[in-house]
Amino acid sequence: MSDSNHHSTTEATTASSDQFVKEMRQEEEPTMLEFSEDEEDLVARMFRLVGKRWSLIAGRIPGRTAQEIEKYWSSKCAFPSDQCSSSA
Repeated sequence: MSDSNHHSTTEATTASSDQFVKEMRQEEEPTMLEFSEDEEDLVARMFRLVGKRWSLIAGRIPGRTAQEIEKYWSSKCAFPSDQCSSSA
């Protein structure tokens, strides 16, 4: 293998490794999701109706993803409350 091919392969591997590390750090970083009071109410009502069908709930809230809704709900339900129960 020539030096130029080896150098290109090493750069690609390093870039790929760097991207992987960056993505892992972003997943580990706790991010506080900001939801309006209306969004919170809608998520709670929808959860009581459809349970953990996050994509269905997110479809009712413009600009929100299923992952954001699930993350918000999971963080909110880390503390016991009657709002987190699917039976109402």
